[in-house]
Amino acid sequence: MTAGELAGFTYEYAPPSSDEAPTLLLLHGTGGDERQLLGVGRWLAPDAAALAPRGSVVEGDGLPRYFRRIPTGDGSAYPFTFDQDEVAERAGDLGAFVVAAQDRHQLVDRPVVAMGFSNGANIAAAVLLVAPGLLRAAVLAAPMPILDPPPRADLEEVAALLISGRHDPIATPSGVETLATSLRDAGASVEMHWHGGGHELPKSCLQATRGWLDKLRQATAIDPLP
Repeated sequence: MTAGELAGFTYEYAPPSSDEAPTLLLLHGTGGDERQLLGVGRWLAPDAAALAPRGSVVEGDGLPRYFRRIPTGDGSAYPFTFDQDEVAERAGDLGAFVVAAQDRHQLVDRPVVAMGFSNGANIAAAVLLVAPGLLRAAVLAAPMPILDPPPRADLEEVAALLISGRHDPIATPSGVETLATSLRDAGASVEMHWHGGGHELPKSCLQATRGWLDKLRQATAIDPLP
């Protein structure tokens, strides 16, 4: 495992241990850092390369994120909104980081699979739509439909797994369904995995995620780019 700086991001990198393994792009939630999902990534795909960038936006309370939250003050369960242009710009920045890291670490021929929780899931979904063709698959845990309306994108070669809690007050089930519809409308193959909790990633969901990834590794959805 090595740490580094690249394209405006502090990140951790772990090299792959097999020629067939993909690159996992591990994206933390609000207040996390580049180490938050490293253990999860190692368990999901022990032979995969890992790229884990820390969000470059820091809120006033010192919490790293991938894009800003704008308080609405409306007293709702999640009283924030988002600057659409900034989200798209930050997604583009993250995409540029991935391209630069692929070149630095000789990962260009490996498919990239994003794994994000909460804010990390949201930026992963934005990258899917803003930089189509960069990610071949994505695991989105506790995501929200951030881009409204979503940009037009061709995601015919993309597979996505959305993980959501039935009682999540932030990434509500209806919002997750809206995001799933947007991805399907763009051509992505989308599967849903529901759990009985709230805004969290239970261990039981990780087993389902590992099974989903194992199936993808045997399918053309994450074959190397031609």
